[in-house]
Amino acid sequence: MQGSPRPAFVVAGLGNPGGQYEGTRHNVGFDTVDVLAARKGSDIRRREFLALTARVELGRSMVLLMKPQTFMNASGRAVAALLEDLGLTPGSLIAVHDDLDLDLGRIRVRPEGGSGGHRGIASIAEEIGTSAFVRVRVGIGRPPAGCEVIDHVLSPFTEDEKQAARDAIALAADAVETIVDRGVTAAMQAFNGARPELAGA
Repeated sequence: MQGSPRPAFVVAGLGNPGGQYEGTRHNVGFDTVDVLAARKGSDIRRREFLALTARVELGRSMVLLMKPQTFMNASGRAVAALLEDLGLTPGSLIAVHDDLDLDLGRIRVRPEGGSGGHRGIASIAEEIGTSAFVRVRVGIGRPPAGCEVIDHVLSPFTEDEKQAARDAIALAADAVETIVDRGVTAAMQAFNGARPELAGA
């Protein structure tokens, strides 16, 4: 955007827009960037292309926080449009998303890789033409017996799970700040496999 300094990073929290999806497992990416914005006294409400955004300083860097408004499976449309507008490469992107294969309360930082079946990540890779971008994966656990995956990811956390979910989201926000300030390797060493209570969150 003209008149604004170009961010060094874009942090894309993945989720679905709309009140009916608030607090669901699939929206932990939205929740993580909301935490990052709140830490800086901001909120994510500026409309740019196909997303809601906010610009904040993390450490010594200007960062654009974004919540795609294209729904999860088309997240890449919003991400690609903003990267192109800002003149940034995929190496500047950090995507935060839910992960079925991690237990609730765990996060994992990855420098690149496949989608792991996550359609939002697959959409981003397809639209920007590469899978070489950083991900912060937030564990939501596998669905219980008899529950379909789609029903699980679109369900809210139970009362017993809410504190662990809040802790994991805060930990994911910490990981993003570490990536921006100290790099991906430092974040992987500090956060991969950690539970919030073990990481001091």
